[in-house]
Amino acid sequence: MAQINEHYLKLQAGYLFPEIGRRVNAFIDSHPDADVIKLGIGDVTEPLPPAIIEAMHVAVDELAVRETFRGYGPEQGYDFLREAIVANDYVARGVDIAADEIFVSDGSKCDSGNILDIFGPDNRVAVLDPVYPVYVDTNVMVGRTGVADEIGRYQGFVYLPVTEENQFRPSLPSEPVDLIYLCYPNNPTGTVATMDMLSEWVDYARNNDAIILFDAAYEAYITDPQIPHSIYEVDGAREVAIEFRSFSKNAGFTGVRTAFTVVPKTVMGKLSSGEVQPLHSLWNRRHCTKFNGVSYPIQRGAAAAYSDAGKQQIRELIDFYLENARLLREGLESSGITVFGGVNAPYVWLKTPGGLSSWDFFDLLLDRGHLVGTPGSGFGASGEGYFRLSAFNSRENVEAAIERFKRVTA
Repeated sequence: MAQINEHYLKLQAGYLFPEIGRRVNAFIDSHPDADVIKLGIGDVTEPLPPAIIEAMHVAVDELAVRETFRGYGPEQGYDFLREAIVANDYVARGVDIAADEIFVSDGSKCDSGNILDIFGPDNRVAVLDPVYPVYVDTNVMVGRTGVADEIGRYQGFVYLPVTEENQFRPSLPSEPVDLIYLCYPNNPTGTVATMDMLSEWVDYARNNDAIILFDAAYEAYITDPQIPHSIYEVDGAREVAIEFRSFSKNAGFTGVRTAFTVVPKTVMGKLSSGEVQPLHSLWNRRHCTKFNGVSYPIQRGAAAAYSDAGKQQIRELIDFYLENARLLREGLESSGITVFGGVNAPYVWLKTPGGLSSWDFFDLLLDRGHLVGTPGSGFGASGEGYFRLSAFNSRENVEAAIERFKRVTA
């Protein structure tokens, strides 16, 4: 009989968001007339920008003609997209990134898990707590941890708490680590990292031969000119950081699927012999072996995000969601709830009122307000007593949700 990967059995009962879906579906089944507003999963709601739709239509038409038909494309992404990414996301910010250091993929969630393929099993991993669950679960799956304790923390991780008490600014690890997951603007807390903060992490990584896995999926929501959009804006980051980017939350590609990962040729890892090895070539081999590339029409759509029209339309989308975040933040504060985030990010992170646990507050909102959010404890032990709301929704739903919150928490 085939042997299974028993590391999967260490995982908690269910991935956070399917568990939310299960509870919501059970509530709807028993309350079929309830008008449930979902502010839990960070899925966009507004249509794709017209410039992107137009580019996809043109690309599809090209596939209908022999002279312009395309089959397999380059696994790393077409040059037209990689070069647009470099020019707009990096060179425009004074960052030195080459087009062949860009790897186009079908999602930064996928890449942040798949990147583990090129790292050995004995690496010590540091994660913020609370944290995006994928970082933790994928390490559990590959066998890098022991079992979870009673509060859900796995043996083998170095957890770095981020809470109101430390102003959501994690301390540097007090013990040696090899891989460090950072996400800014942060999911779930909606907080951001200053240049000084990122510089501290880059210095730590350089001094300790560590590698930073930097998730910048929400960088388009940064409006403060003092906040960096990329870790590569920090001197020395090219030697110690891999960056994940996505078109999902800026251009609305959650269902279309396009992202990219940046692996500079200057980022090194170590062999067991002590010899250093560039990670770029390893990731390129992994990418070519296990991935056949994002489809041509989708990549044309992604490239259109960098056109003049695309940039303007995306800015309007982002401004729309940021206004939703502002309304949520101010509406909750007017009800006496302590709120964080929601300024340079599409997420609002709040303290549960009355000392309620995260899941008890989830049940209260669903039962009395027909509202869905995300329990903070689902992101880690330090998320207990907190709750995440997503600004990805219609204006009508956001305004209605604010009024329901006021009634439930009055």
